[in-house]
This record gives sequence, structure tokens and C-alpha cells, in this order.
Amino acid sequence: MEYIKKYFRLTDTQEQQMAALGVLYPDWNSKINVISRKDINNLYEHHVLHSLAICKVLRFSAGSTILDVGTGGGFPGIPLAIMFPECRFTLIDSVGKKIRVAQEIATAIGLQNVTCKQLRAEEEKGKFDFVVSRAVMPLPDLVKLVRKNISREQHNALPNGLICLKGGELYQEIRPYKNIAEIFDITDFFTEEYFKTKKAVYLPLS
Repeated sequence: MEYIKKYFRLTDTQEQQMAALGVLYPDWNSKINVISRKDINNLYEHHVLHSLAICKVLRFSAGSTILDVGTGGGFPGIPLAIMFPECRFTLIDSVGKKIRVAQEIATAIGLQNVTCKQLRAEEEKGKFDFVVSRAVMPLPDLVKLVRKNISREQHNALPNGLICLKGGELYQEIRPYKNIAEIFDITDFFTEEYFKTKKAVYLPLS
């Protein structure tokens, strides 16, 4: 939790919701594995704070709609929904038991702005300002699946598109989009060693 407070100013509600994640995720993870067992102790640094790198790329304006593709147990969607209570988040994953964890946690902490659905990305027909994801699949594959979901109406400081969290060597993945993609080193946002090889990629798709 200290990792979050180090970088973000939270309201009382946000602080309570963030704190609750530290109780709920280990409990659910013991029943349904959404985070590797050995990594659950790093929940705030490796999962919650990592998800919030997207806030550093763009602060979503009120009323924005965001689709989280391949959310697993709710990352990056749930931490982002806590930070942006005036935005609507739709979290999808093809694995039913994972989406159940995301739904149960969203309900338990009182998130009114989250919808969780068991769906494959190709089945989601809705339109959104942004699609977010965390290392779900190679970028060209993801772009093919979600381009149809990007709304033409603009509400934000950046054109509508895709913001995804990636690790490691990205040269090949980014090459088809090298003239339009923006790559952010997450170490520019957060100083922890864990983020040394981590990147956020923004790709306008509107």
C-alpha cells in the first residue's frame, strides 16, 4: 500500500479501496489462482502499482469508457477504476473463474463503475475511448482484435486508442507502428527496480 501512496494522492475512499485489495486478493488467490503464489506478496508493487503506470500516460477525463482486455483477476482494470471513479470500465477475460475473482473484488470494495464479463476480445462489440491491457498478447494481434472497439468520439487529451503494459524487448512488436506508437519507460514514473524492463505503449487507433 505504501507503494501507492508514494506516487499518488488518494481520497479516503480510494485509500480504503486500495487497502482492501491487500486482504481480498490473497484470500481469493488461495481459492482461485490469479496471481502466482510466490508473487502474491508483491501484490502492490508488481500488480497494483504496475497497473497504475497507465495513469501516468493519461489521466482519463470524466465520462471516459475503458475496456480492459484479458483482465485476469482485474489488472489493470480494478486499480484504474479506483483511481478514476467517474469513468466506466468493462473488464473481459475468457476464463470464467478469473473474471469471477475480478467481479467479487469489485463488488466487495464498492466499485460502481466496473462491469465484468466472461468474453473473448473478438466477441466484445462495444465502443470505448480506450482499450487497456497488461502483457496479454503481441501488439499486432491485440490491435487486430480491438480496433473495432475504439470509439470515434474524443474526450481525452490523447486521441482514442490502446494503452498496454509490456516487458522486455519490444522492437519487433512495435515495428509496424513505429511512426505512431509512443513508448514510455515505467522507470520514468516509478523508481523501483522491478520496473527496469517495463514499458507502457500508447497507440492511437481512432
